[in-house]
Amino acid sequence: MLTYKTSEDFIKMSKAGKVVSNIHYEIYKNTKPGMKLKELDNIAKKIIEKSNVESSFLGYPQPGTIDFPGYICASPNEVIVHGIPNEYIVQDGDILSIDAGVIYEGYHADAAFTFGIGDVSEKDKELMKITKYALNEGIKLVQDGQKLGTIGHRIDEIAVKNNFGNVRNYVGHGIGIEMHEAPQVPHYGEKDTGFELKTGMAICIEPMFNIGSEETVVDSDGWTVKTADSSKSAHFEHTIGLTEEGTRVFTENLF
Repeated sequence: MLTYKTSEDFIKMSKAGKVVSNIHYEIYKNTKPGMKLKELDNIAKKIIEKSNVESSFLGYPQPGTIDFPGYICASPNEVIVHGIPNEYIVQDGDILSIDAGVIYEGYHADAAFTFGIGDVSEKDKELMKITKYALNEGIKLVQDGQKLGTIGHRIDEIAVKNNFGNVRNYVGHGIGIEMHEAPQVPHYGEKDTGFELKTGMAICIEPMFNIGSEETVVDSDGWTVKTADSSKSAHFEHTIGLTEEGTRVFTENLF
């Protein structure tokens, strides 16, 4: 379902976005080699409880064989998205994607980022830098009347130029009173085609680039999405609102 937001609704999404940004900051600041992903999930849990918001992720139904069991998605190395925060121990040289979402007074905000642990390879640094750049370039194009094909084309252009696989099986989405609303926001496409954005909408753009192939596989848990060739992957996402005052990013990083 596509929903249009008032200025009051956008204020709620902005407040939710600030909590998501705080979760990202605290996890980024506190993650060290030797920590378990479950410990990072507990950081998010404490912030969510202290902030009097709800988790968008905990208990989320489908497509997994179980409802999602975490407050964050924690996706190391070859895990692209939807990684369950489990007993995996973070190691020096890992890259780790953290995706978080919360609900404030009925409105969602959702964002992801990828960062390196300790001594990370130059190729991994490039992967993260270019994926983040692609997100920012996509955001620059968000405005009333813009076609999603134009945004997707720009993101895909960056992936191709830098020889990274651009994941197509998973896309961005509308957001508001549901975490996933219409429209779907693909990170590929043709200029001046596709869904037309209008003031009052909010979307999540979330490119996922792989060092190798764009192809994906899903673990038996039904949630964990990995690169088919076991190459590393990066994921960056923001919640963006088309407000009466212009385009706003509700989940900007604190670091």
